Amino acid sequence: MRIGTVAKKAGVGVETIRFYERIGIIDQPQKPANGGFRRYPDGVVRKVRFIKHAQALGFTLSEADELLALETDPNADCAKVRARAEVKLGSIRRKIASLNTIEAALGDIIDACPGRGVATGRCSILATLKSAENGLQEQFREHIEFDGE
Repeated sequence: MRIGTVAKKAGVGVETIRFYERIGIIDQPQKPANGGFRRYPDGVVRKVRFIKHAQALGFTLSEADELLALETDPNADCAKVRARAEVKLGSIRRKIASLNTIEAALGDIIDACPGRGVATGRCSILATLKSAENGLQEQFREHIEFDGE
């Protein structure tokens, strides 16, 4: 099947397929010598769907690729897959805890703000964000870093 068909059946854009090819998650079929279209095997749709489902659960592309490799490894068993899933769950729980801390801190600075009648030069939210003493940057460094993932 052609790339557009693969993309449509997998529920992604053609650029996603091309990106996966560039980073080596899926193989790009050889272009026929007669100049026709590349033909993708049926298994590519299943692989792309698997990757998208893994990403929806928080796995990175490389982690999804590792899970796919485990699926085809005759020496691997479910324990290896479970271990990777448990590591991911721990990571997600840490991120949730970090977000809960940030939510509480943001709620506190919003509650301290009068909301109106005060010039922005005296705004408690802006003052808190500018303050070097409050340690917000250090306190929320983990969140700042994982936001860029």
